[in-house]
Amino acid sequence: MNDVLLDAIDLRILRALQENARLTTKELAARVNLSTTPVFERLKRLEKDGWIKKYVAVLDAEKLGRGFTVFCSVKLKQMSRQVARDFVSIIRDIPQVAECYNISGEYDYLLKIQSPDMKYYNEFIINVLGNIDAIGSVLSSFVMNEIKNTHAVYL
Repeated sequence: MNDVLLDAIDLRILRALQENARLTTKELAARVNLSTTPVFERLKRLEKDGWIKKYVAVLDAEKLGRGFTVFCSVKLKQMSRQVARDFVSIIRDIPQVAECYNISGEYDYLLKIQSPDMKYYNEFIINVLGNIDAIGSVLSSFVMNEIKNTHAVYL
């Protein structure tokens, strides 16, 4: 990152963009009570300095036939820098894995898998994760109801 701290206006810009990333510079300026030029300059700085990683559309997984969400805890057979690097490289290329976290505790990684149904997930475990030699065990937790999913960072 960098040593520049964000001020109150930067934070208001970031909050507004988390609510709606499609705001025009003019709309964003109105929300933070500045003219468009300083908002445009701030926005470019926030992007350049990495405060804003990218802009995305949040899709409806249910409507797209991927509403069966599973959190899959993965324990590797052994942990070394190279084994972890190889595992992460493989996981990054698996499209069904929406998120992957290296975690502490009994398991090494937590994967968020988006699937159409239980049968598809079972095939995924057998045919995709089952082909990764480094995996020692998995524990699957099935989402029964999504309570909160903001996609936002608390500011």
